[in-house]
Amino acid sequence: MLTSIKGKSVIVTGGSKGIGRGIATVFARQGAKVTIAARGEDELKTAASEIEGDVRYEVCDVSDWDSVKAMVDSTAAAQGGLDIMCANAGAFPQTKMVDMDPSEWDQVLSTNLRSSFLCVKAAIPHFEKAGKGRVVLTSSITGPITGFPGWSHYGASKAGQLGFMKTAAMELSRYNTTINAVMPGNIYTEGLQDLGQDYLDTMAASIPLKRLGDVEDIGNAALFFASDEAGYITGQQVVVDGGQIIPESLEAMEEI
Repeated sequence: MLTSIKGKSVIVTGGSKGIGRGIATVFARQGAKVTIAARGEDELKTAASEIEGDVRYEVCDVSDWDSVKAMVDSTAAAQGGLDIMCANAGAFPQTKMVDMDPSEWDQVLSTNLRSSFLCVKAAIPHFEKAGKGRVVLTSSITGPITGFPGWSHYGASKAGQLGFMKTAAMELSRYNTTINAVMPGNIYTEGLQDLGQDYLDTMAASIPLKRLGDVEDIGNAALFFASDEAGYITGQQVVVDGGQIIPESLEAMEEI
């Protein structure tokens, strides 16, 4: 049993759908005060109304410094400070390099990697005021461990998050703040639905647990990193993938 986070102030970027919504759901269920942030107000309104618990929303462009700072400061004012920052927002358009316009590369790196830096930077004054804090990044197995055609920009951004995290762990220590990353495998979200049933079936067949993950599987890992019990863990990452990265080949899966 983890120490209660009831009443803690939490931000989840990209919280209107997918993994972000799963993280927000887990934290809200545990009694935290949760703000979900994203660009689309309609999706935010829907998510905030459907997630049970103390949930509010803020429209925010996570790649823009002024927007991020305003969102974080507004949340801290509304929720009595900031305890936990879940930098989850991400984009993963699938385009092979030969077909990719350089502007798409820049957009994905800005949404996925620059946003992590901006969210942490904006949170620092609030962590300093509180005397402690937690940051949880949503990285991925794609980039740091695996690759997939069409996701060179996505993979680079997710590997970049882990590089950022190592130095951030040292710099945040002066504020008694930890930073860690969850690395999801294939999690069943709206984004994966768009890739088609053949993709979903192929991915499930390559996972030892024989299923795609649930968004709340990632939320539970984030909850641990945000807990008091994880207070001596920083600059680390955990893979949540049902064992996907373990088999050497599909043939290995046939033996289990």
